[in-house]
Amino acid sequence: MSQHSDEEGGFAGDLFGAESDQEVVEIEPTFEFYERESVSQDDQHRQLKIKLVGSHPLWAHHLWNASKVFASLFDQHPQLVKDKYVLELGAGGALPSLVAALNGAAKVIVTDYPDKELIENVEYNVEHNTAGYSDRIHVEGYIWGTNTDRLKKYLPAGKRSYDVIILSDLIFNHSQHHAMLRTCRELLTPETGRVYVFYTHHRPHLAHRDVEFFNIAKRPVIEGLSEDDRDQLGYGFTVDHFMTKRMGVMFEEDPGDEEVRATVHGWQMWLQ
Repeated sequence: MSQHSDEEGGFAGDLFGAESDQEVVEIEPTFEFYERESVSQDDQHRQLKIKLVGSHPLWAHHLWNASKVFASLFDQHPQLVKDKYVLELGAGGALPSLVAALNGAAKVIVTDYPDKELIENVEYNVEHNTAGYSDRIHVEGYIWGTNTDRLKKYLPAGKRSYDVIILSDLIFNHSQHHAMLRTCRELLTPETGRVYVFYTHHRPHLAHRDVEFFNIAKRPVIEGLSEDDRDQLGYGFTVDHFMTKRMGVMFEEDPGDEEVRATVHGWQMWLQ
C-alpha cells in the first residue's frame, strides 16, 4: 500500500474512473494457503488454496488480514452464516465467502469490480475450494452503489434482502463510503440482518478518515437529499465495534505505529 500511503482520498476515486494511461506490467498470479482452525484434520476443506491476481490497482493481489479474521470468526461461530443468505462486496480472493459457504450458508453471492481478471480469479477460487458446496456460491461483477436488481435475483421468492453482508478491508476507499453504504442499506434485512465490517488502519495518519464510514452510516436518513448534500446524507444504521485482533503488519515499508497497522477491527451494523 506504500505508494498510496500519503493520499487523502484513499485512491478509490481514481480506480473507479477513467483507465490509466500507464503501461500495464504483467505479473504472474500468486497463491496463499489458509489453514482453517476449527475443523477436523481430515476435512477436505481444512486447507484452502487462494489464488491472487499477480498485481492489480484494486489491491486484489493481497490476502488481507481482515479476510483471515473473517474466516476464523465464521469457523468459530458458524451460526453467523449457517442457512443464511450472504453477500460479499469487493471480495478479492473471496476467503470469507468461501468459508461462509463451507459453514452451511444457504447462498453466498461473491462480488467484486466487474473486471475480467478479478472475476475469473474469484471464480477459480470458488471452483477449487468449494467441492460439494458449489451450488450455493455464485460470482457476480458489481460496482458499489449501483442498481442491485441482479444481486436480488439470487434470493428466493418473497425475499428481497440479505441476512449477512461482508465488507473486508474496504473502508480505506474513502471516496466510496457512500456507495458502499447505499448498497448495504438497500440489500440488508432490517432488524435481523448484519453488515460485518472488518479492517485495519493501514495508514494510521488517515485513521480518522477510515472511521468516518461509521459516522456516515449511523447518521439519520433524511428524505429528499441528493449526492450534492453528502455532508448530511445518512443511512440509519446502528453500529457496534465488537472485536479487535492483532495480526502481522502487511506492509513493512509503510510509516506509522506498527501496533495500529497490525490490528484488525471488527464492527457490526444493522437496521432497526
